[in-house]
Formats: sequence, structure tokens, C-alpha cells
Amino acid sequence: MNFAEETSKLNITLTSEKERKFDCYYQNLIKVNSYMNLTTITEKEEVYAKHFLDSLSIYPLLPCSQIKLCDVGSGAGFPSVPLAIIKDNLEVTIIDALNKRIRFLNDLIQTLDLKNVIAFHQRAEDYAKEKREYFDVVTARAVAKLNILSELCLPLVKVGGYFIAMKGPDGVEELQESEKAIGKLGGKLDKIVDFELPEGLGKRKIIIIRKIGKSPESYPRLFSKIKEKPL
Repeated sequence: MNFAEETSKLNITLTSEKERKFDCYYQNLIKVNSYMNLTTITEKEEVYAKHFLDSLSIYPLLPCSQIKLCDVGSGAGFPSVPLAIIKDNLEVTIIDALNKRIRFLNDLIQTLDLKNVIAFHQRAEDYAKEKREYFDVVTARAVAKLNILSELCLPLVKVGGYFIAMKGPDGVEELQESEKAIGKLGGKLDKIVDFELPEGLGKRKIIIIRKIGKSPESYPRLFSKIKEKPL
């Protein structure tokens, strides 16, 4: 796979400095992954396709202006860090419930000299108490089913903003199961975008939900309650 060629299809121009940062990202990911479980995907071409390119698939869907983005359950930094490398005017906040992943991300942010990213060890349901309806865009990739994600993410989105859920081929089924939750939390389906990785490496469904009304103050609930009885 030619990474520069594939990113150009997303209207992204890779500079030599950005290419260097992606290479540094890969080297750090593999190094830390040798003693910390960050990803099962380690072969370079697969990391570039299934992690980096997949993360950048939502780049054309983001507003052109400076926006505040929150990535919930970012794991090893996907999709937030690749987006921050490419889009300098993106203000990125990463939250993850596992502190060792946040330590990795904070080291990575420093190594890549990313001035537009901060990372916190926080659960989404707790963070919503501090930053309720604050972000222009909230993203989540491979975190949980959509009916659970909606309650974790939509309360963080400002009215008029977007929740972008990055899903696999079963995303439409998850969406059907989540219609009640999305509506109750002030969201409305905006569109579904299909994205296919090169060389048959996978198909994706990008589900874009617009926040059209405030989320009730009683949400999000404790995660145990969300998981036990999704909306």
C-alpha cells in the first residue's frame, strides 16, 4: 500500500515532516506493544492501513474551521492522533479509562511534539460532568456497541455538533438497535459513509449523528448501569 497515495484520495497532502511523525508513531507503537497490549496488529503495512488510514477516513467529514474534538476510549490513539498529525487546527482531547494507555499517549504526544493534543485518564461518564455539551465533534472507534457508545458520547457533544462512530460492516445493525437511545440523548442520524481499506483489508461504516437537542441531565448513567441496561 502506498500511504501517500491513499491519503491523497482523502484530500490529504503528506509533507515529509508528517511522514516522519507517522513513522515515529509506528516505531513507538511497536516498541511499547512488546510489553504492553496496545494492538494485535503489528505488521507495518497493516498498521498503516488498519490504524492510520482508517483513522484518517473521517478527515474529509470534519469541518474545515478550528474545532474541539474529543476521542472517547482512544486506546493507542485512534483516530485522534493521526487526525492531529494531519490537521493542525484541530484541538484534540483524548480520554481513556486505562491509565497505562494514557501514559503511552502522553509520551507519544511529547515525542511527536503535538501541541494540539491533551490526554486524560478519565471515564467518559465522569468526564461528561466536567465537559458536558462542550465539543464540536466526539469520536469513538472500536470501543463498544453503538447503543452504549451513544450514552457515553452524545452528552459530550454540543448542540449542533456531531458524534462520529467508526464501525465495521455490522454498523447499520447496531444503528437500528440504537435509534431509541440516539433520539433520547438529543441526536439524529445525519448520514452513513462507506469506506473501504485498500487491498481488501476491510470495509467500514462511518455513522455520523448530529446533536439537535440537549441530552437529559440524567445521562450518562454509571457505566455498570449503561452496560446492564442500554437505552
